[in-house]
Amino acid sequence: MSLRTSLRGTGVAIVTPFTTTGKVDFSALESLINFIIKNGVEYIVTLGTTGETPTLSKSEKIDIVNFTYEKVDSRVPVVVGIGGNNTLEVAKDIESMPLEKATAVLSACPYYNKPTQEGIFQHYQVLAKASPKPIILYNVPGRTGRNMEASTTLRLAHEVPNIGGIKEAANNMVQCMQMLKDRPDHFLIVSGDDDLAMPQLACGMDGVISVAANCLPRKFSDMVRTSLEGDFVKAKELNDTMLEAYHLLFAENNPAGVKAFLSELGLIENYLRLPMVPLTDQLREKVKAYLLK
Repeated sequence: MSLRTSLRGTGVAIVTPFTTTGKVDFSALESLINFIIKNGVEYIVTLGTTGETPTLSKSEKIDIVNFTYEKVDSRVPVVVGIGGNNTLEVAKDIESMPLEKATAVLSACPYYNKPTQEGIFQHYQVLAKASPKPIILYNVPGRTGRNMEASTTLRLAHEVPNIGGIKEAANNMVQCMQMLKDRPDHFLIVSGDDDLAMPQLACGMDGVISVAANCLPRKFSDMVRTSLEGDFVKAKELNDTMLEAYHLLFAENNPAGVKAFLSELGLIENYLRLPMVPLTDQLREKVKAYLLK
């Protein structure tokens, strides 16, 4: 089964809840997993950047992955995020992470180093060889400082075995259309921009790996499914009700926005690890007001 079949629809880049003492809050994580699955999402992505992975230790990451498998209990697929800007270390992390129950590995483009397109290609070529599961590329130049061009994505998709898809978050519709036009049939292309997801689905994307679906799982996943069914009148109605939420989620930083939403819903503590801090009081009041509508 290709990733285009198994990961079609809404994936959630799930947050990592923390207690007020800064430890991973596994009880809250279980509640969040159940909340997300109950409200109709198609799969969960653990250890994405929304999960504050740069601030997690290796042992915490392994514990979170195993806990997620246990609590998901095969109800939906699980994708594991493993990335970084040291290619050989990322390959070692992939080899040492428990991936037997994973459907795929999501790996962000190297950050800070600003590699050339050839460097990006060779980076993912090494990861694909090291991984026992298909690699989903993750292009997010707003965080990494380097865009992976459509030509590089397509080269990886066509030439490198075990490259199964891409989460595209370059905020560039033309680049998306170029990839969709020339991708191989097996290659999954999903949005990484919640606010652009609906028009990108209209262009032919297979789904979304979403931040908003942490806190708005039913409405967001309904919007995605309706879009995939081609009913864009209904999809637009649903999407219009979430436009304000998209703004609030990313107005200061991610995951401060989504953690504020989840805290207001009573699912987690509003705690982040430095250098991330909670939303300002002014924005937090807007989050409360949105949820009361």
